Amino acid sequence: MSDQEETLGMDEEETQEEGGGEEEAGDQEEAENEQEEDIDFEEEKELGEEEEQKEEEEKVPENPLTEEAVAESLSLLCKTGDGLSHAYVRLDVHEKELTNISILKSFIHLRYVDVSKNNLKDLSSLSALTHLLTLKADYNMLSSVRLEEMPFLQVASFNFNKINTLEGVSHPMLEHLCLNNNEITEISGLDEAKLARLHTLELRGNKLKTTGGVHLPNLKNLFMAANTIDKVEDMESLKSLTTFHLRDNQIENLDGFTDKLSLLQYINLRGNNITSVKEQVPKMACLPMLRALVLFENPAHEEDEYRLEVLIALRKLERLDKDEYSEEERNEAEEIYEQRLKEDAERENEDNSDEDD
Repeated sequence: MSDQEETLGMDEEETQEEGGGEEEAGDQEEAENEQEEDIDFEEEKELGEEEEQKEEEEKVPENPLTEEAVAESLSLLCKTGDGLSHAYVRLDVHEKELTNISILKSFIHLRYVDVSKNNLKDLSSLSALTHLLTLKADYNMLSSVRLEEMPFLQVASFNFNKINTLEGVSHPMLEHLCLNNNEITEISGLDEAKLARLHTLELRGNKLKTTGGVHLPNLKNLFMAANTIDKVEDMESLKSLTTFHLRDNQIENLDGFTDKLSLLQYINLRGNNITSVKEQVPKMACLPMLRALVLFENPAHEEDEYRLEVLIALRKLERLDKDEYSEEERNEAEEIYEQRLKEDAERENEDNSDEDD
């Protein structure tokens, strides 16, 4: 299709009861065999359902994007990159059961593309759209985010797919990357040099077990809620991080925080397995800018003097959970902190005296 054709008249946008008493051993054995057969049958049934689901996915009828559908879905007439003509730069073809969008490689002037809620497994044709600024590809059947380097892409969203790797993300202007609710088990392949402008990374609802692998010094916001993370680690390179979401994971201790996180202001640890304020919260005292902390729905939340003990450990904290600290709470925490310091000093002096004797 020619550029002229592309720019013409086009408009916008998932009991058996165990028999057998004590009278006849044969009946009992028979019942147990039947129970085992039932279990085997259930397992086979589950496997069969999984296979059926896979077959259904494989049997999705071919439905390629056509020129007519493109024409109906284009909008926003703008000057082309060279300034010599005009072209429609926005395409919205979401929720059309599409399986193939290879036709889009001819629409080189597109800047904003929404292909969400389709049946797409391949986005490689979008690599030809070198002017692309925003891409939405949520709710598809993608297993990879690999695309050729797109020089102007700033926002990319791949939520609710089947993506299991971060390899292939290398867009120098990318600022916001969404990969929520996929099947990512580890973070690897994010090149600091190729993602220098990335400030927000969303990885909620994946299968991550650790925070390790994110080595992006310019990243400001990291969302990792609803994974199976049990360890905070490998955080040293995130020197620009200000917001860190770790809600609904399996974290028990807070050993991984470091003073290298010098700009970190907000941490959400709601719904984890932190059991002791006095043992764990002081491990965050190394964070000089921490001002807001969420620990609701942790076992430690039920401890006596919960709010006060957190403030004693983190005296610059301004808000815990949903409530800001009052001046009275702040004064009380300061007094207790000073009193404990005095008691520790006296105890140390007594120990030194005993050693001298």
